[in-house]
Amino acid sequence: MAARSKARKRAVDLLFEAEQRGLNVEALMGTRRAEADPQVPVPQFTVDLVEGVVAHWASINDALSAWSQGWSLERMPAVDRAILRLGVYEIVWVEDVPDAVAISEAVNLASHLSTDDSPNFVSGLLTRISQMKATVV
Repeated sequence: MAARSKARKRAVDLLFEAEQRGLNVEALMGTRRAEADPQVPVPQFTVDLVEGVVAHWASINDALSAWSQGWSLERMPAVDRAILRLGVYEIVWVEDVPDAVAISEAVNLASHLSTDDSPNFVSGLLTRISQMKATVV
């Protein structure tokens, strides 16, 4: 697995864990960074992704709610929410990651971490948000 893919997975893990435990994700990330083996630190790309998702949290959730036809955020599996939040952040605000790469990475994460239906759902929703991203910001 490529370094950026691993960093994305770590970001999803942090977003998911924080939501499940009712914790502030930035505080959780700080704890994980402090506890990390100095030989295997939390990648800076993970930190950047988590901080970016947090900085745009409301806009990301609004976009997901607006474009997920028939699915409220609360109805989505928690891991899908984490994957989708990360995907929306990369599509809309990370200029050096092509939309197709962000979508592919999110679908891959959904394939490994969520339900059988999740990859198609994630792909469809992120593709639609990619097409409409000018309305997200």
